[in-house]
Amino acid sequence: MPMYEFVCDGCQNQFEELVFSSDEQVPCPKCGSPRVTRVLSICAVKGDDGFRSTAHGGGGCAGCKPGPGGCSGCH
Repeated sequence: MPMYEFVCDGCQNQFEELVFSSDEQVPCPKCGSPRVTRVLSICAVKGDDGFRSTAHGGGGCAGCKPGPGGCSGCH
């Protein structure tokens, strides 16, 4: 179950969503529009002192724990 980032084409809301299949429709949680665009998400990279997020300000991606035991999909 990969988590993807999306941007709503209508209201420009940026959000994350678990997607179970590639053809699943993902509506914007803010305005309900079905017109959303999946964006490239850079989750985390491992440095000398542990995992650091490059996209979310250093705390790891949403739903992930930095370091050992974190999300296997992005580490």
